[in-house]
Amino acid sequence: METLIEQIKQGKVWPFAGGIHPPGQKQQSTSRAIERLELPDKLVVSLKQHIGANGKLIVVKGQSVLKGQALTKPSGNWSVPVHAPTSGVITDICPMPSAHPSALPELSVIIEPDGKDTWCELNPVDDPKALSHDELVDIIHQSGIAGMGGAGFPTYVKADTRKSIEFLIVNAVECEPYITADDMLMREHAHGIIAGIELMQHLLNPTLTIIGIEDNKPEAIAAMQQAAKHNESIIVQTVPTVYPSGGEKQLIKLLTGKEVPSGNIPADIGMLVHNVGTLFAINQAVYEGKPLIERVVTVTGNTIHKQGNVWALLGTEIKHLLDCQGFSPVPQQRVVMGGPMMGFTLPTVRIGIVKTTNCILAPDHQELAEPGDEKACIRCSACADACPASLLPQQLQWFAKSKEYDKLNEHNLFDCIECGACAYVCPSEIPLVQYYRVAKAEIKEQQAEQIKAERARERFEARKERLEREQEERQNRHKRKPATKSSDEKQKVADALARVKPKSDDKDSKSAVAAAIARAKAKKQGAELEPDNSEVAKERAARKEQARKYKEQKALEQSEKTVNKDDKKSAVAAAIARAKAKKAAQATEADNATDAEPAAVDDKKAAVAAAIARAKAKKAAQATEADNATDAEPAAVDDKKAAVAAAIARAKAKKAAQATEAENATDAESAAVDDKKAAVAAAIARAKAKKAAQATEAENATDAEPAAVDDKKAAVAAAVARAKAKKAAQATEAENATDAEPAAVDDKKAAVAAAVARAKAKKAAKEHAEQQAKSESADTHGTDAHSDDSSTDESEAQQIDNTPESSEDKKKAAIARAIARAKAKKLQQEGTDKS
Repeated sequence: METLIEQIKQGKVWPFAGGIHPPGQKQQSTSRAIERLELPDKLVVSLKQHIGANGKLIVVKGQSVLKGQALTKPSGNWSVPVHAPTSGVITDICPMPSAHPSALPELSVIIEPDGKDTWCELNPVDDPKALSHDELVDIIHQSGIAGMGGAGFPTYVKADTRKSIEFLIVNAVECEPYITADDMLMREHAHGIIAGIELMQHLLNPTLTIIGIEDNKPEAIAAMQQAAKHNESIIVQTVPTVYPSGGEKQLIKLLTGKEVPSGNIPADIGMLVHNVGTLFAINQAVYEGKPLIERVVTVTGNTIHKQGNVWALLGTEIKHLLDCQGFSPVPQQRVVMGGPMMGFTLPTVRIGIVKTTNCILAPDHQELAEPGDEKACIRCSACADACPASLLPQQLQWFAKSKEYDKLNEHNLFDCIECGACAYVCPSEIPLVQYYRVAKAEIKEQQAEQIKAERARERFEARKERLEREQEERQNRHKRKPATKSSDEKQKVADALARVKPKSDDKDSKSAVAAAIARAKAKKQGAELEPDNSEVAKERAARKEQARKYKEQKALEQSEKTVNKDDKKSAVAAAIARAKAKKAAQATEADNATDAEPAAVDDKKAAVAAAIARAKAKKAAQATEADNATDAEPAAVDDKKAAVAAAIARAKAKKAAQATEAENATDAESAAVDDKKAAVAAAIARAKAKKAAQATEAENATDAEPAAVDDKKAAVAAAVARAKAKKAAQATEAENATDAEPAAVDDKKAAVAAAVARAKAKKAAKEHAEQQAKSESADTHGTDAHSDDSSTDESEAQQIDNTPESSEDKKKAAIARAIARAKAKKLQQEGTDKS
């Protein structure tokens, strides 16, 4: 599947929704080159020529300025400066009608040209690549460049984006009828535009740059292709002539097939769009050091005798443009700033050109008729079919008329680009775009009011909090903190309180004594007078009740303290309580001698108190017994734990003994296995020795005496092998007895011993062959042919030593052979007996 870039390079375009095909009417203004006009009598330079905050004024009335001198400096968000279009004197700074459908006054600087057109000091840059990113962006910013395609968005903001840009889109479509400013700029200044594109490529580093041009501009297409042929990353793409293909989102859809989501900007999907006029201004700002002070404007219409494009200084009054191009007005003449689709009728021609002005249209009545009266909507849906943003113009118009702003936002009113396609196709001549513009303005005003109200609420709440905080601080400032008392002072207060309590007790006792004295005096004065003891009885009852409560509380505290003491202390406490109760009862009987009824009540209460005291004493004794029982229970539990621990220890000891026996049995079994392996190794060695002896007998079949000697040697070798195998077995048993090694090590040792035995047997056979060769003469055995391995050994022995032996040597060899045969025979017999 082809990638997106490959499809773009092949010239593929993707259609967008809606669109219309109005008459172009472009030929009238492309027949002549761009002209320069003479200086006007005055220039009305508005400070508001872009989206964003106005710059801060840095000039004053009466000041002389030079061409290109800054009149304002940036201040606030998205703020760019404006510059003097020519040299002259500032005659006034006042509000003037703005280039807006409402023509609301905007602060403007009025300059009277001096005719010299003297430039201020310029700072061109020869090598922009030597500058940093921020330095280039600052040049664009200070040059006052804003979007010249109609929106007026500050260009430095786009150039300084931190988002990754995949495609840089150059808008050269210019789809609206009558307007040819960009077309003529591309024809005459294609190289300057490409230079501006390359500057933006240096800043943004996009993957691909696409220049979109409508197919009704063949001269501009050829000029741009010729200027961009050296740069492979720039593609000139031809798009069909459909209005409004010059819209930002519509052009992105045409060239890349991607759609910008609602509420987002092209940078969110890796796209950035610039107008060709903006790019040419960037080129002039960097390479020539010129700020944005002029632009190409199309002056056209049937009432203009010399239709064409002119370089207009910013601030030039529209009346001056019309007069220079031969304007012949008709009755009720309309002058439109912009094109017939998105432009607006000016209330006066005393308005200055701004950075976004691309066309001045002065049509007659046949060319652009007056709109008729608005009629009722017939619900034909033509407006919805023509809408390039896929909106519902009919419903938006209903909501706008009824001022239902929430529903307008729900239906994406702000996605409308105000292209006028819906109003163009409406058979009822409803000015839909005007409804949308008014609704947008009201919504923005409402949102601004909400922001102001929110800020006012925040300020009010902040002020309220501040006042409350200040009031609290004032109150706390007048309050004195209580002085902290030292430990000595606290102790003095406690001692004083302790002294006050005994005094109160003394007062109670004194009152009781006084009452008793009073009763005695009354009784002495006259027995006939019956005393009234009701008040005394009440006081006595209250005192007794208080004393009883006090005693009960003391008894409770005493019982809590004596819970953990032994039985003797509790018994003593009980005896003391009983004694106190008895004493209290006696005292009560003595006090109540004069009053029988209160005495009886007191006796009962005393008895109750004594019973309570005895019950508490008994409870304390029971608690002591419970503590003793609790102490006895852990002792029994400890005995059980000790027994269980002893049983576990015995089980572990038994298990360890069994494990030791199992290990010993395993060691014995491994020793037996090692003995068997040693015996097997010895048997294998004997078999190999026997085989070697048989081979020796076969080799020496031609010689009887040497054969006999070989048999004996083989037997000797076999005996030696058996002896070594036996010795190896004994050594293995000794090693197993001292240290039980793995069986794999014993196998290796037995194999090594057998290999050693075989090597020694072979060596003995070889030595015997050499001795036999020495005993033979050189003449008889010099040319014998040998076919076996044994013959090869004999020939080697002959080559080593072919000298004849003496008789003495022969005798010694015979004796040695006889001894060897005897030893071999003996060893063979011993081996036979053992086997």
